[in-house]
Amino acid sequence: MAISALHSASSGLSALSQNLDIIANNLANTNTVGFKTSRGNFEDLLYQEKAQPGVLNASGDQTPAGLFVGLGVKLSSTQLNFEQGSPVKVESGTNMMISGPGFFQVRTLDSVGEGVGYTRAGNFTTNKDGELVLGNGQGNRLEPVVVIPNGATDIAIGPTGSVSYKVDGVQIADAAQVEIFNFSNPGGLISKGGNVYTTSLASGDAIQGVPGENGLGTILGGYQEASNADPVKELVELIKTQRAFEMNSQSIKAADEALSVISNLTRF
Repeated sequence: MAISALHSASSGLSALSQNLDIIANNLANTNTVGFKTSRGNFEDLLYQEKAQPGVLNASGDQTPAGLFVGLGVKLSSTQLNFEQGSPVKVESGTNMMISGPGFFQVRTLDSVGEGVGYTRAGNFTTNKDGELVLGNGQGNRLEPVVVIPNGATDIAIGPTGSVSYKVDGVQIADAAQVEIFNFSNPGGLISKGGNVYTTSLASGDAIQGVPGENGLGTILGGYQEASNADPVKELVELIKTQRAFEMNSQSIKAADEALSVISNLTRF
């Protein structure tokens, strides 16, 4: 029936509209430090069962196929892409990026992830107390806390997370230690904005470790991780989604025309 076609096409328009929102967000964050893109996953809806496969026909033979009519589609989930972004050299010694798996742990509001969040953004700076904090709107503090004394120069962060600097011309090595965290299923993290993720039952608990050990990535001091959004790929996905949206709108038009013919049968 044309009614089923209308509902199926309508579900397609709704799902594709949401996918457009996802792609637009990816494109909007091409310059966001440590940003990870999302991809929409689709799944088909229920089917109307008109005939079962394998039933006996009039000749006593089993039918090789059944007859099922689908009822549309929905956007089932968004999948985070944790492919590493390109390293970008910066001047500040407090900036760092993780080369390989892992996340920095930062302090959040108590209402967000029970006060703990995780990020790939390494654009750290210092607050008034010399603590390393994210250079975002919230200024989330790095945990475990790393303090850079006032007046420190030649700040450097080594591959294993060791922090060193000079105070009054005196080199101080291993002054602090940056630790990173990983998850058995990073795709299960919850995006909270501000370059911060929080844990969920799907992600599992955070596994703490020293950079470079137990499969964790290493630290690149003086670098930032760029967004992993590829504008070319995202624009291609945008065009594909737009064309699919147009085709679904044509399905609605065709179903409407069929219903119009049926409603006018009494006039013939």
